[in-house]
Amino acid sequence: MRPDDWHLTEDIDDFHARAGDFLRSRPVPHIMPLTWTARLRARGAAAYSAEAAVFAWLERAGEVHGAFYRLSPSRGLSLTPLTAEQADALAARLVALGHSVPSVSADAATAAAFAEAWQRHTGATPSVRIRLCLHRLGTLVPPEPFPAGRGRSVGEQDLEQLMGLCRGFAADVGEAVTIDADSWAGTRFADKRYTFWEAPDGTPVSMAGANPMVAGLVQVDPVYTPAPLRGRGYAGAVTAEVSRAALAGGAEDVVLFTDAANPTSNALYRRLGYVPVVDWTAYDF
Repeated sequence: MRPDDWHLTEDIDDFHARAGDFLRSRPVPHIMPLTWTARLRARGAAAYSAEAAVFAWLERAGEVHGAFYRLSPSRGLSLTPLTAEQADALAARLVALGHSVPSVSADAATAAAFAEAWQRHTGATPSVRIRLCLHRLGTLVPPEPFPAGRGRSVGEQDLEQLMGLCRGFAADVGEAVTIDADSWAGTRFADKRYTFWEAPDGTPVSMAGANPMVAGLVQVDPVYTPAPLRGRGYAGAVTAEVSRAALAGGAEDVVLFTDAANPTSNALYRRLGYVPVVDWTAYDF
């Protein structure tokens, strides 16, 4: 194994030992690998696919300078920030190893650099699937006034209603996943803490989830209000509730992703005190 190179492994504990300090050194831009490696360490590296997940780190002079994960060899790459030269070296390494890459997601500059490098090395044409913006909470500014109703933590007795709202969210964002009582525990939605915003009659009208804290950081995900109930302030209220709870629970940072093409949601979260910090892009090949 060359010391100054990309090193690939299916051993998540080895990856964590080699790259864990690097990932924790910049938890906001490294939110995706931190979140997913924590999930996979808890559930097992093959939790989301019959094929084992793949992890890698870039080592130079004994220091880690980059990393990626993919949930299986046939799934896309998720990259930490890389220079154009580092992205090109990764593309060349993957081609040499015979890997196919159907997609890549990363901060906008890194994703573009890898997409260009992959096209040079393979001839595959990249196309943008989605552009996101990662926001970090500055000072929480609760909506004023709050809509009628209240926030309430979701319990086991709420599972049917929660699954219905998660199905609505997945359909809205084009996420192909089965969400029912049999599949729930194996989905990415199951390991979160949820809050409902309830109307005065007790009907859940919006929900927000929060990932478990990792490296002092909590990611709010997902936030969803059914289409007929939008425009009434419910999403802002429930997001404020989960953000406040994350801070009260000891989070040093609270972050969330927004669709860059949705001005309504971007404006909402900025009114709550979220500040854009990283543009994010996913490319398909």
